[in-house]
Amino acid sequence: MSMNTVQEIRAALLAHADEGYKAFQCPLMPTVDPETVMGVRTPILRRMAKELQGTAGREALLRDLPHAYFEENQLHAFLIEQEKDLAAAITAVDAFLPFVDNWATCDQLSPKAFKGHFGELLPHIRRWMADPAPYTCRFGLGMLMRYGLDGDFDPAFLSEAADPAITGREHYYVRMMVAWYFATALAKHYEETLTILKDGRLEPRTHNKAIQKAVESYRITSEQKVYLKTLRRK
Repeated sequence: MSMNTVQEIRAALLAHADEGYKAFQCPLMPTVDPETVMGVRTPILRRMAKELQGTAGREALLRDLPHAYFEENQLHAFLIEQEKDLAAAITAVDAFLPFVDNWATCDQLSPKAFKGHFGELLPHIRRWMADPAPYTCRFGLGMLMRYGLDGDFDPAFLSEAADPAITGREHYYVRMMVAWYFATALAKHYEETLTILKDGRLEPRTHNKAIQKAVESYRITSEQKVYLKTLRRK
C-alpha cells in the first residue's frame, strides 16, 4: 500500500486495527479518548515508521498536527526517534510536544540523536521541565532521567527535579515521572538522592511513590529498602 499522504497512512493503520488490543490499551490511557484509538500494536507502528523513512508520507505526517488518532501520534514519535541530526530532532520534538496528551506517547518519544549529546541537550531539558504543559514537563524529566543519571550526573540535577515548581504540580503523570526519576536516582546515586528524601523536598504523595518504586526495584539492596520504608510520610 502506498503511504505518501496522511490519508494513505491512516488507511494503512486502520488495516492493522485490533479491537481486542484496543480494549486492553484504553484503560491504561485514561486521558485518551477511546474513539481515537485503533488498537495497532507497537511493532507494527515501528515497522511502518521505518517504511516511511525518506518518503513524502513521512513529511506529510510530521506536518499534520494535531493528529486525529492515537496511533498517528505514536507513529509521529517513532519517526522523530529515527532522526539522526540533533538540531533537527530538537526542532521536531518542539513542534510535536504541544500536541502530546498521554503518558504512552510522551514516554516513547526518545530520539536516537539525543544519545551522546547531553551537554547540548541539557538547556532544552531544562526548558521542557519548566514548561507549563504537563507532558512537556514529563518529557523533560524523562530525558533528565535517561541521560543525566550516568556519566554526566551532577547532584544539582536532583535539586532541579525536586523544584517545587515541578513537584508541586497537581498533575498525576508529572508526579509519577518525578517519583520514577527519584526511584531511579536512588538506584544509581543512593546517598545523594537520600538527602532529598530525608529533607522532605518532595510533595508527600510523590515522596511515597518514589519510595514505593525504589522498594520494588531489584537495584536497591535489602538494607536500603528497610531504611527507605522508615522514611514514608503521612
